[in-house]
Amino acid sequence: MFGGSLGLSAQQFGVRAGAEFATAKVDFDGLKVSDNETGFYIGVFGRLEISESFAIRPEVNYVGIKDLDQIQVPLLAEISLMEKLRGQIGPNFGFILNKEEGTKSMNLGANLGLSYEFSQKFFVEARYNLGLTNLSDDDTFDASLKLNAFQVGLAYGF
Repeated sequence: MFGGSLGLSAQQFGVRAGAEFATAKVDFDGLKVSDNETGFYIGVFGRLEISESFAIRPEVNYVGIKDLDQIQVPLLAEISLMEKLRGQIGPNFGFILNKEEGTKSMNLGANLGLSYEFSQKFFVEARYNLGLTNLSDDDTFDASLKLNAFQVGLAYGF
């Protein structure tokens, strides 16, 4: 009844998996250093279609990267750009599972991506996550640590 009052026309649930290419950028007293790591992600998503050209897509993903494992919870707006091609934009809430001393465990990011649907159930997607949170908990040296990532993978909806 609630979905009908919002005008939701369809719901879809599915799984997604792929590769993640992460970059940790550190700025410490004017010295800038970045480190790249490759990992994977696996997760579940929902798609709540508001109209033919707009949907809300909440997700829960596990991201496995050396020393930076996290649970990510993106909340994306999906916009139909062309037939079978959708744009995605929205916030990403990350919870770092194996945080080190001197770092924060909550990571807020902004996602921007594309997905191409081979069928109504199977699609390929690419997404960039810009880290917005300074994960450094060190106020003494004015240090900054931010995580950015590029994901590419497949998804299957039920």
